[in-house]
Amino acid sequence: MARKTKAEAAATREALLDAAEEMFIQHGVARTSLEQIARHAGMTRGAVYWHFKNKADLFHAMLQRVRLPFQDLVEALDDPELAKKPLEAIRLACISGFEHLERPRYRRVHAILIHHCEVFSDIDPLAMQNEMVEESCGALRDYFHCAARLGHLRDDIPPELAAQLLQSLLGGLFHDWLRNYERFSIYEEGTRLVKAQLSLMRASPSE
Repeated sequence: MARKTKAEAAATREALLDAAEEMFIQHGVARTSLEQIARHAGMTRGAVYWHFKNKADLFHAMLQRVRLPFQDLVEALDDPELAKKPLEAIRLACISGFEHLERPRYRRVHAILIHHCEVFSDIDPLAMQNEMVEESCGALRDYFHCAARLGHLRDDIPPELAAQLLQSLLGGLFHDWLRNYERFSIYEEGTRLVKAQLSLMRASPSE
């Protein structure tokens, strides 16, 4: 019985987060109240406060469902040989990230963060975006440093510059796609661009 109660509580929490996504994308974060979210989910405001302290807590939980830490993407590939092929690890992790982003929930939540959220109470969308970029860029730097130590990276491209170049490509691609996601597939375009970028950075066999 206890297990059922826990499962029901988890289902209620997920339903509230689903409702929040739908309301935020329609009305924006600042103009959506917790009561509106509760009503949209067919619940009371008390149900919201049972699971979340406030709207900022709910918002962070919504983001957490679609977070894509770069290191997690690499580890999910479950290939120990990638430790010897850091540039290939970067390529495959990026492709995995693109696959996730094309799922409706991932696209919708990132659209909320980028286009439907103002600074409001304890919610600072710019700070959240900066944190995500720094997390990604830091992981990329680690992998490019590994590539440099193995002699896989061109001598004239320091690991820090390589990480900055790829992060700029990813950020530009992501924002272009999010503005009009029906115009192109981020998976197809991203796969092509990342492959080309890494090829330009890769050391030639004679180096």
